[in-house]
Amino acid sequence: MLYQIFRYLDEVLNIPGTGMFQYISFRAAMAVILSLLIVIIFGRSIINFLQRQQIGEEIRDLGLEGQLQKRGTPTMGGVIILLAVLVPTLLFGRLDNVYVLLLLVSTVWLGFIGGLDDYIKVFRHHKEGLKGRFKVVGQVGLGIIVGTTMWLSGDIVVREKTTQPVETIYVNNDGTPLESIRQKVVLSSESIKTTQTTIPFIKNNEFDYGWLTGGNDTLTWLLYVLVAIFVVTAVSNGANLTDGLDGLVTGVSVPIVMVLGILAYLSGHIVYADYLNIMYIPGSGELVVFAAAMMGALVGFLWYNSFPAQIFMGDTGSLSIGGMIAVFALCIRKELLLPLLCGVFLVESFSVMLQVGYFKYTKRKYGEGRRIFLMSPIHHHFQKKNIFETKIVTRFWIISLLLAAITIATLKIR
Repeated sequence: MLYQIFRYLDEVLNIPGTGMFQYISFRAAMAVILSLLIVIIFGRSIINFLQRQQIGEEIRDLGLEGQLQKRGTPTMGGVIILLAVLVPTLLFGRLDNVYVLLLLVSTVWLGFIGGLDDYIKVFRHHKEGLKGRFKVVGQVGLGIIVGTTMWLSGDIVVREKTTQPVETIYVNNDGTPLESIRQKVVLSSESIKTTQTTIPFIKNNEFDYGWLTGGNDTLTWLLYVLVAIFVVTAVSNGANLTDGLDGLVTGVSVPIVMVLGILAYLSGHIVYADYLNIMYIPGSGELVVFAAAMMGALVGFLWYNSFPAQIFMGDTGSLSIGGMIAVFALCIRKELLLPLLCGVFLVESFSVMLQVGYFKYTKRKYGEGRRIFLMSPIHHHFQKKNIFETKIVTRFWIISLLLAAITIATLKIR
């Protein structure tokens, strides 16, 4: 919104200083500052409002230390995160950019689903909240929207890498010229529609889903839509399962979003994309503004959500965070990096699947269900082992930082 206004002021009225809004770096800095201020300044008022409405978390007694002390803590705090992401993006992002619009739609979409789940839990007093199948339907719907938009939008293109012969002339000691021809990898000058994505640790690290369908365009894009559905569902549920300790999913998500923002900036900058030999995605650099707003919102939310939490984000926040990360990765063609980058989410999800699957298997075989972990998701397993909550959270943050660093290293380690 402000981009268009200040562009007019710069180009038409030539007002000094207004040209700064043309720079992504400046608008990203403003977005992170504004999102932090929104959370810190308005967070307290929102918490007080939720307390007056008696919107408190109903805690089941699972035998975890300090658990019952959290009973009555306001939930639905994800509303704060949503506001702190949406407002700066609307102000400082380019609203004519298809990637920004996709992220805005994804944020509102999953925020609504998560908010509905929290509403049913709190106001309707149904502990299970929104039935799982309805959540999945919402996630699948978003995946269809994202995949179909990536398919049909003419603004979503990439520039492939190509090789060009480079002739080099060497001269012998006797003055005789020698000709050498070598191949140089450069970016193509033409933008194309493609289902290419990035594979980590591979030298020529572009993979086209069309390889799996024999090059049939329609089947390739249908496969891509299915991939988008899977990614959105898996990551949003992974973030939802990780949200079990004060500040856990918030702190784990910050390095993830930071790395995605860096990758978006590099992929959207033709010089850096050429230098790093990665896919150039025109327009994707604008997502840095969204990433900055999301980072500011997450860091600011820790002001109130760190131990002991004054507010919980609820499904309003956790489903939205996972969905935003998933759609962001799809936009910059880095969805195959998510198992590494979102390794904490992955382990949390697998711990639940393993626990449930093993319990059902042993119940059928032995007539009595057995468990792999003391409790799942796995962060509760460590709680059962009498490890203090803040130590578990801090260690998970460190693991997330390590995975983020490894993900960045994939740019050069091939």
